[in-house]
Amino acid sequence: MSAASSPDLQSFKAEFFKALAHPVRIRILEVLRARERSVQELQARLDLDQSTVSQQLAILRTKNIVTTRKEGTTVRYEIRDPLVGNLLDVARRVFNNQLAGTQTMLRALRQEARRPARR
Repeated sequence: MSAASSPDLQSFKAEFFKALAHPVRIRILEVLRARERSVQELQARLDLDQSTVSQQLAILRTKNIVTTRKEGTTVRYEIRDPLVGNLLDVARRVFNNQLAGTQTMLRALRQEARRPARR
């Protein structure tokens, strides 16, 4: 069995993607791409309550997607690996391609509906 098909590696990948599989966590990562931030800064930027932001950051931290740094009494969060930002970019391009395909199909269906029915 190759390393690429190792059940352990597949489980690791699945857990990584599960950690990303929440809209708030994606929003947090999008904000953290620019620079590190505190919970309070994320709260203000995302218009979310402190408990929601902290809960989602804890999941991202447990999965080693974000790291922390103490600055006085403030904990600052940042993305551990900048490639996560690249992954978000690729996901956006995949979704755009899917939407473009759906829009093309919708246009074709509308054109077909406008044609007179054949007898």
